[in-house]
Parts: sequence; C-alpha cells; structure tokens
Amino acid sequence: MDYFTLIKERYSCRDISDKPVEQEKIDKILEAAIIAPTAHNIQPFKIWVITKTEDIEKIKETTPCTNGASLFFVLGANKETGWVRKYDQKSFADVDAAIVGTHMMLAVEELGLATTWVGHFKNEKLAEAFPQMKGYDLIAMFPVGYAKDEAKPIPMHFERKSVDELVEIV
Repeated sequence: MDYFTLIKERYSCRDISDKPVEQEKIDKILEAAIIAPTAHNIQPFKIWVITKTEDIEKIKETTPCTNGASLFFVLGANKETGWVRKYDQKSFADVDAAIVGTHMMLAVEELGLATTWVGHFKNEKLAEAFPQMKGYDLIAMFPVGYAKDEAKPIPMHFERKSVDELVEIV
C-alpha cells in the first residue's frame, strides 16, 4: 500500500475481534516504534506489550476504551531522559513518544490490523496496576487486533478543516 493510501484508509477502529495477532506482526509494530525518529535519537520512551488475560482485566479498570482487543501497547515517555530545548527547558520526550505512537499506528494499518489512539485512561491507576510504568508520563494506549467485519469509521472521521483554516503561508 502506498503512503497516501495508507494514511487515508487508516481510521480509529473501535470494534476489534478476538482473533489473536501473530507474533510476527507484533514484532513489526515494535520495529516501527524503534526506528521512529526522536530528538537527538535519545529514544526516551518505553513500550509495554499487554497480552495476558489478567493484565487486560487491569487495563479495563483504567479505561472504557478497550474495543474488544486482546493485545495492548502502552506507550510512556521519560521526561528526565528526553532532549531538552535550551531556550525554554522543554523536554521533547512527549513529542518523541507521539512520533513513536504515530509510527506504530501506521504499522498496525499496513499489517492489516486495527487500533485507535487511546488517551482516555486513568494514568495513576494504570501505573499502580503496572508498577514498571511508574516514573513515565503515560502518553497513549493502543488496543490492537483485527477489525470486526462490521467495523467502520465514525462519521466525524471524514470531517476535515480546509487547508486555508490550518495553513498560513508567511
């Protein structure tokens, strides 16, 4: 699939089947994350792969946005290790993690899988359920799997502002 077809066809899928995701596809998604560009290539992020039933139950306690998935990626940023812009001391760890998450989402689509970027979760409760996540700014959760046959984008997915509204030539 060419890039522009990929980015046009990708949508936030909220209806995922229980068909297991092959390990090769999980590995490809992680590869896409690892090769994502980060400021000064510092890579101040961590990804947790959640597949165990008991851990998915913990995920369900932190968000209503599980979408039926049996595979989750949780993405965290470590502000302490991110590149810092010297002019205002802004850590780019969260920006880097957002780039990584975007790479992951596009890889998911390319592999014939479905996901959505979930930011609607209880951050502190998630870190309590998974102590290894403590100390990270939890940026996103991705429920991943095969879209159900009846899955489709929500109507507002197709609504876009015009170039004139979003771009200013200076």
